[in-house]
Amino acid sequence: MLKQIKDEILGKNYILSLAFIDAAKMKKINRIYRGQNKAANILSFAFSKNEGEILLNKARIKKETALFGLPYRKLLGRLFIHGCLHLKGIQHSSKMERAEKKWQNTFQLE
Repeated sequence: MLKQIKDEILGKNYILSLAFIDAAKMKKINRIYRGQNKAANILSFAFSKNEGEILLNKARIKKETALFGLPYRKLLGRLFIHGCLHLKGIQHSSKMERAEKKWQNTFQLE
């Protein structure tokens, strides 16, 4: 599912590194690059127009399933969509929300 989402949003030629990292590592990276001293559920880093990286914190995502009322797979898919949209250069906004809904419907993650 994640490869299909990546190919649809970013394109088949986009080079994406995907890593699942623990909470301590995520917290450290979040502090260094975003100035936030907490473990994020996802972080996206664009290296160029056609290359980037998404980091996911599996434990945090699992804990958040109850908060969002979604099974793990759907929440993971939604967060991955969010990260891919950031890699496309879309910032938090109504444009981001519309794009997220479009892709969530496309991949049946509503």
